[in-house]
Amino acid sequence: MSTIVVTGAARGIGLELVKTYLAKGDKVVATYRTPEPPVALTQLQGTGQLTLHPLEVTDSQSITAFAASLADTHIDVLVNNAGVIGPDHQSYSDMDVEGWKQTFEINTIAPLMVTNALLSNLKKSPSPKVLTISSQMGALNRESTGMLAYRSSKAAVNKVMQVLALELKAEGIIVCPVHPGWVKTDMGGDEADITVQESAEGIVKLSQSLTMKDSGKFFTWEGYEHAW
Repeated sequence: MSTIVVTGAARGIGLELVKTYLAKGDKVVATYRTPEPPVALTQLQGTGQLTLHPLEVTDSQSITAFAASLADTHIDVLVNNAGVIGPDHQSYSDMDVEGWKQTFEINTIAPLMVTNALLSNLKKSPSPKVLTISSQMGALNRESTGMLAYRSSKAAVNKVMQVLALELKAEGIIVCPVHPGWVKTDMGGDEADITVQESAEGIVKLSQSLTMKDSGKFFTWEGYEHAW
């Protein structure tokens, strides 16, 4: 039985990751932003495998309190899933700069800060892994327009995770950003390519198969290496 931490677990891919890991018999620590845990999570607590914690990933005190609540808990997989699509206005000619900054705080800076706070827990695992949900919309090899705040935040977090993989190699911690696919969620919309169940099952399978030779690579939800 592995212990998994999933941030931003109240809905979408995060919630489905919780369900998928639980179905495989793992222990899951799921985080949420609201004052009280959402019903979507509390109704999954019947097995005793699920622990719920509040976490605001942009608040250093909240991160510290979350890490303290885990105490000596070992973490086998940390999934940095919490993220936002960014402000309504994020074109080159009409940019909500404050919204862009907030997008970077959540999508780029927070995954590093949460990972740092949980390093001692990860080191207790025989094969610790950090997966950060990114997007191919941040891949520099793809030519596409619009969504500048979101794209730039995902391109940046890809680089952060690539560097972190090198920094933590000596600790035996595997670090990979993951493209979850274009998923039918509130963020992805109804016209997306795959269901949230397909994405979550692929990400869980990937998390189970990664080895140190994979650390620092950018993967898709199907387990394929994605070009940067």
